Amino acid sequence: MIISENASLERLAIHKTGNKSREEGVKLSTSCVMISERIRELLMHYFLQPFKSPEYFQLFHETDLSLNEVYHYVCSIFDDPESFFAQSHNLALHLYQASSHPKIKPGEFYVVHFKQLIVDGEETEAIGLFKSELKETFLKVYPSGDNFMVGHEDGININKLDKGCIIFNLEREKGFVVAAIDNTSKSNEAIYWMDTFLNLRQRADDYYFTNQTMQVCREFVTDKLPEIFEIDRPGQAELLNKSIKFFKENEAFDLDDFAGEVFGNPVVIETFREYKRDYEVEKQVELSDSFDISGQAVRRQSKVFKSILKLDKNFHVYIHGNRDLIEKGFDDERNLHYYRLFFKEEN
Repeated sequence: MIISENASLERLAIHKTGNKSREEGVKLSTSCVMISERIRELLMHYFLQPFKSPEYFQLFHETDLSLNEVYHYVCSIFDDPESFFAQSHNLALHLYQASSHPKIKPGEFYVVHFKQLIVDGEETEAIGLFKSELKETFLKVYPSGDNFMVGHEDGININKLDKGCIIFNLEREKGFVVAAIDNTSKSNEAIYWMDTFLNLRQRADDYYFTNQTMQVCREFVTDKLPEIFEIDRPGQAELLNKSIKFFKENEAFDLDDFAGEVFGNPVVIETFREYKRDYEVEKQVELSDSFDISGQAVRRQSKVFKSILKLDKNFHVYIHGNRDLIEKGFDDERNLHYYRLFFKEEN
């Protein structure tokens, strides 16, 4: 969680980066931007308000972290704050080199030096990198003599940050603690901000382990288990419900406890372990067998842990509890499958 109540905006540089494939170039400013206190308040809202997710990342490089350009330039700023403006030029030029997809839009690129930000209870300084790509039209109503006139201006909506990241001066040796968002690109060009420019990977913390382990469990129950064992959809729903119940009712995860409580059968447990190992190899991730459960990650995954029977286009049956209260059969006369549901009262 990021707390910015006492945070300060120490330095601000603004440049404009275009699309490299269209040779739009980079317009570099000649000095840091001087702003009034009111504009400072608006910018703090614009830059920091969107960062609500507890998901964090780290700057990364496949061979040597120091070869990550953003990491190198940000380290220089933290080591020598007087180099801020020169490094903002380097960051803008690096962003331009990463902006080669033909659909990438030009926009203003902001480099910000924050102080007294608090992330997960620890106060630190941070470097913010933001880009605005989308402009909106705003109406202006103003008096003209005894009447009023209506005009318009194109500008930036301070409640809609397009792209941004905040690099906290914590865990430097691991690539820093980084919060990042991209609210404009959902297709192939989206990778240029998160992957090409920043080169991020998820931070291995309790949120990450909880989120990934729940995803492994859901995919195992819905995709892998029916391939190997005879299990119907209500049976799958029961296992999903047991899984989410375990994560909601326990403060810590232990693989042995989880597998025994949810799956029970030793053969299924071993199959789940093998699936988890294969998942780690395929996704190139390493998941811990024990960690503290993140309630925020559980709430996020709960949205996709839905135990729903979709029967043609006529019925959706939500299964929340006892597997023994639903039976499947076949009606020879109608040549149709059916389910029988048993309940005490209708709500």
